[in-house]
Amino acid sequence: AVMGSSTNMHHQVRTMGTNGQGGKGKAPGAKLRELVDEATATGKPLQIVGAVNAYCGLMAEKKGHKALYLSGGGVALSSLGYPDLGVTTLEDVLVDARRITRQTTAPLLVDIDTGFGTTIFNVQRTIEDMEAAGVAGVHMEDQVVAKRCGHRPNKQIVSTEEMVHRITAAVDARHDPSFFIMARTDALASEGLEASVERCKHYVAAGADALFVEAVTDLQEYKAFSEALPGVPLLSNLTEFGKTPLWSLDELSKVGVSMALYPLSAFRAMSKAADVVFETLKEQGSCVPCMDHLHTREQTYQVIDYHAWEKKLDKFQSSD
Repeated sequence: AVMGSSTNMHHQVRTMGTNGQGGKGKAPGAKLRELVDEATATGKPLQIVGAVNAYCGLMAEKKGHKALYLSGGGVALSSLGYPDLGVTTLEDVLVDARRITRQTTAPLLVDIDTGFGTTIFNVQRTIEDMEAAGVAGVHMEDQVVAKRCGHRPNKQIVSTEEMVHRITAAVDARHDPSFFIMARTDALASEGLEASVERCKHYVAAGADALFVEAVTDLQEYKAFSEALPGVPLLSNLTEFGKTPLWSLDELSKVGVSMALYPLSAFRAMSKAADVVFETLKEQGSCVPCMDHLHTREQTYQVIDYHAWEKKLDKFQSSD
């Protein structure tokens, strides 16, 4: 009885987000589609912010962000301590995705690399598991399985036909038709603009709901895609210190971009702050000189609604 009461208490403190399996309301994919449609209609690109864990997702929501992102490279870095070189598994990503969707309500877009396997059955399992985890949508790329970071050299691309098979398998696997499937192309660096546009025409024909063109270096390249594929939402990956300039939302809007992605911005800021703290502790033996880099206890509590949890615990333990 005590165990059951404790579980109920948890749900009273924070009802499972609509991303979770127990959630009510619109499906996660439908929520993401509405946001993308609104961005397209208003000409104001949807900001999709990277959250490497549930705490970051909550923080982003409290700042008013409407869509979240889980980066494959972010999982590799923050959860495993590995480079973004195809080391992560489907389960690695699912663990982090489930934790985020359980505690947040904003739709979560997830990076699934090349689909986590060498056959269409692997792709289908990935889609089924992501959808079951409360994810709103995924993006899948046209690199070979032994993939590399999209902003690094020596990327190898599969044939258009193989990528079409991946997309077809993904579309066929989803149970909820609103689940958002985005095709990412890394072909721009090796095949050029015209060939990349032609690839993406096939990807959309195979059922891709949107396009993620990686490592764009010229703003007008987006315009080429938006004009060749009118009505297809485009995502711009504004990853810092990469090949793509950090264009403004207004600049992106003018060339037909619907989504602006910031995959690891917060993670990089967290890493820099942690680096300062570790160095200060080592060299000065105290955190006092770098306290301005720390959230206060109360600021942390506000992110997770700590006081609401504590009040429920007090009520649960009360003898009245």
